[in-house]
Amino acid sequence: MSLPLPRSGLRRFWPLQEARTGFRLKTHWQRRHLSWSSVEGALEPPLATSTLSQYFKEEILHKHNSRPALICRTETPRAHGGPPSINLDIGSHLAWSFEEFDRHIDALARGLLRMGVEKGDRVGVVMGNNSAYAMLQWACASIGAILVTINPAYRVNELTAVLNLTNSPELPTFRNFVVVDNTGHFPQEADKLGLKNWIDWREIMVWDESSRENSLQKGISSSLHRDDIINIQFTSGTTGAPKGVSLTHSNLLNNGLSIGNLAAWTHGACIVYPSEIFNPKAVVDTVVEEKCTALHGVPTHFLGVLAEVDRRRASGETVDTSRLRTGIAAGSPVPIELMKSLIAKINLSELTNAYGMTETSPVSFQTIPTDPIIKRVETVGRVQPHVKAKLIDPNGNIVPVGVPGEICVAGYLLQKGYWEDEAQTRQAMRTDENGTLWMHTGDEGIMDEEGYLRIVSRIKDMIIRGGENLFPIQIENVILTNPEIEEAAVVSVPDSRYGEVVGAWIVRKPGATISREAVRATVTQSMNPQNAPAWVFFIGEDGTASELPKTASGKVMKHVLRDWSRDLASRNVGFVASPSSSK
Repeated sequence: MSLPLPRSGLRRFWPLQEARTGFRLKTHWQRRHLSWSSVEGALEPPLATSTLSQYFKEEILHKHNSRPALICRTETPRAHGGPPSINLDIGSHLAWSFEEFDRHIDALARGLLRMGVEKGDRVGVVMGNNSAYAMLQWACASIGAILVTINPAYRVNELTAVLNLTNSPELPTFRNFVVVDNTGHFPQEADKLGLKNWIDWREIMVWDESSRENSLQKGISSSLHRDDIINIQFTSGTTGAPKGVSLTHSNLLNNGLSIGNLAAWTHGACIVYPSEIFNPKAVVDTVVEEKCTALHGVPTHFLGVLAEVDRRRASGETVDTSRLRTGIAAGSPVPIELMKSLIAKINLSELTNAYGMTETSPVSFQTIPTDPIIKRVETVGRVQPHVKAKLIDPNGNIVPVGVPGEICVAGYLLQKGYWEDEAQTRQAMRTDENGTLWMHTGDEGIMDEEGYLRIVSRIKDMIIRGGENLFPIQIENVILTNPEIEEAAVVSVPDSRYGEVVGAWIVRKPGATISREAVRATVTQSMNPQNAPAWVFFIGEDGTASELPKTASGKVMKHVLRDWSRDLASRNVGFVASPSSSK
């Protein structure tokens, strides 16, 4: 079952059909050779000044009302009740044009108003990929409510923390509990749990366009400002408790136009949800049957899709991915070998690589299909339009090209701040001597003379071995060239002589028997020997968990791996070579 309360944009997995991505915005880049790692994106075309709801009505609906907007393959055609629907003449599952999508959005917005939701109220959503979540994004924006996207994979303690953060402690603001029942058994489950004051999702929809709420919605929508907060997304929490990122109409709309969370809809493309939660089989079925042209995901999801395609082809099945051509690999660093496999095996010849963070709406750098392949597999591209970026040393000075530095980003895409957390906001967002507000990402990057950015590490994840900086991402990329390795995560392990040495966590491919020594040899054959892991740990062995620890959005939690590594190393488990021999 799902409780209405979505998660953040590119951190989720959604195939697109007939995607038109805004790559044209990047063609204004003027080629020049940089000396310093400081860049600014194109200023044309200008930023959109509309609110999300204005843009939907005046641009998307006006131009694309009859085009497919949303396909949900696990939902019935009339999942939300209401008047009969054309449903794109599809009888098996929900399929809406933009006009039908808009009709449902308005009915939901009126229903929220009738429930007493006001501008500035927080509407929490715990939900998988479904039409209710899709509607809520636009309905809340149209009445000035703040959508609080809570990942459905959160544990109870995480859910409690984010609900407490977004509700005022002085007021009992948690007023309504609305349920999207996708099981048909929720009433019985509610009784077992003692939940009495719950509302069925279908009961809040107001289909009457002559109702008082209809004029109220229009009045509120016209009074909204592009800098109003409309979404709170939670950071992935790879190093601690999630923080609430406050995003505005301008943040989300312009990043969507450039290529972000709302990129498909802002360009009149259709989003296809294969299933409510990530399911590789459903994704492959959907790509083939819906003839999707673009596929977005984080590395963990793409690995699952490739494994499913390989399994089917090995059994003699034909898997036609010829319509696929583009998409985005993002959310966490993308291993080079994975990018090459996606291009070679499922036809993603125009696959792009994006970099960003929740606090930057999210995308700030991206490759484009016409970039040389080496740039698309080794960098995250160049800076987005209307965005400034620089790489700095620990003293705040801009570093020369080719020198690692912390990535800082400025422009329209910066969040308004962490919700109810001024201290964390001041720490992450700082104004320079020229009055420019910068987001300090905590990521380490290297920029080349053409402005392409290569991510080398999270600053806190960098391994300092005997005073030398080693970058886990580079080591992971080399390890993943070994055909017996499915996933790899590199972390620091304490060492009495060097302070820290390299530890590698390995997920073998099914049937593989690669040894610790072979993992180490894979690195020494391609990199300076100090990068070779002194410790190698295999997931699922020696009492370890059956999978890498990951956040709800699929990022490896390296702080957890560091704890596991210290424990195993203290018992001499995973030792592969003397650190002193790795000079």
